[in-house]
Amino acid sequence: MAKKKPTTGLQLIGRDPAHGVTKYIRYGGIITRPITSGGRRSNTRKQFIQRQRMRHTIALWKELSPCEPMFTEGKTAYLGFISVANRLPAVYIPKRGPLKEASLLMPDIPVSDGTLKPIKQQLGEVDGTPALITDIKANNPQPFEKFMLYTAEQMFYQDNDCPVVVFKVREVKLNEFTEVDGHLALVDNDFADDKKGWAVVRVNGKRCSSQGIVTRCNYYERYTAEEALQAAAKSYGGLK
Repeated sequence: MAKKKPTTGLQLIGRDPAHGVTKYIRYGGIITRPITSGGRRSNTRKQFIQRQRMRHTIALWKELSPCEPMFTEGKTAYLGFISVANRLPAVYIPKRGPLKEASLLMPDIPVSDGTLKPIKQQLGEVDGTPALITDIKANNPQPFEKFMLYTAEQMFYQDNDCPVVVFKVREVKLNEFTEVDGHLALVDNDFADDKKGWAVVRVNGKRCSSQGIVTRCNYYERYTAEEALQAAAKSYGGLK
């Protein structure tokens, strides 16, 4: 009887040449690996931008996934996040050096994707105090639903050379909200921090609203400039 070959536990589920990655399932989880080949990969400007966008999307998911975010519209939460996050602006990071693991805080980073109506939210002030103001009607919340507050913070590792977004999540009780013109707001001096971002997600059983981060942080913009693109491309061998 022929001997069975040892298995790595990996099951190939698809290749994405445009982004230069291969996806596998291993023990129920999704693994993304770079496509490797014997020859040099084509690196047009369009391909490079797509690959950089995917690189950053994967870096963001690595930081967000421990919060167990709800992405109910894809086969898995990971694939749901990838689908939405790939609409974000591309940021350009060199292949080597302290920045290679960077993730950057920017508006609209998705923290959920579901079938409930999205909550409109914006940063502002209530009676002179910074606030996250929503369009949740004060008399609308139901006893069987809850609200989760995601906080994203731009932090710096490796002797302040590597920016990384750190995510946290917690349930917000109704008595933590302040009523403003018939709607609910979270009022706290923390909402003035321009290195943080927030999103309130409505959860009803296995359903949730689709929400993205609101933030004043613009640190990421330096990595979207043409100079950043050219510097990052050079580290990968240049553009064709």
